[in-house]
Amino acid sequence: NVNNVICLNIGMLLLLLGKALKVGGEPGITKAVLTKIPVSFIIIWWIQLGVLSPRTENIETGMKLALCTILDHLVGEDVIADYLTVIDDACDNFFCKYVEKYNLEEPCNDIQHVLKSIAVNLGKTKRVKAITGVGEQHHVQLPDSSAAAYDFIRAFRKGELGKVMLD
Repeated sequence: NVNNVICLNIGMLLLLLGKALKVGGEPGITKAVLTKIPVSFIIIWWIQLGVLSPRTENIETGMKLALCTILDHLVGEDVIADYLTVIDDACDNFFCKYVEKYNLEEPCNDIQHVLKSIAVNLGKTKRVKAITGVGEQHHVQLPDSSAAAYDFIRAFRKGELGKVMLD
C-alpha cells in the first residue's frame, strides 16, 4: 500500500493535481485513504487502500508481526516490549546494545523491571493519585512504563539496538 501511495503522489505532483496522500513509517497510516483521483477528463483513478487483519499460525509469528507491522496499541506496547526481552537468546548482539543504551546491569526477562529501569534512565515519570488508609489523597511520581515501552520499541525499529533477523 505504501508503494501504491508513493506512486500516486509522484503522479499527482507531475500532473499538478493537488495535495499528496498521507504516507509514513507507522503501520496502518494508509488505511483511511479512500479517494477519487482525476487523472484526466476520461480516466478517474479510484484508490481504496486498507489494512487487513493478519492471519497467523502461531503466537511467535503473531508477535513478529506485532513488532514490525501492527499498530502498537492493538497488541499492547508492554506485550511487544516483553517479546523483545524474550528473543534475547537468538540475538546476542542486540542485547549487548540494549543493555548499553539504557545503562542496565544485565539482560533481564522480567519486563516490569526492564521498563522501570528504562523509565528511570530516561527520566520518564507519571503522576498518580495514591489513597491512604484514612482516605487522604497524595500525588506520587512513578516511573512511566508505557513511555519506556514506547521508547524501547521505537529504538528497536530504528535499528538503534542493532540489526536483528526475526526469522
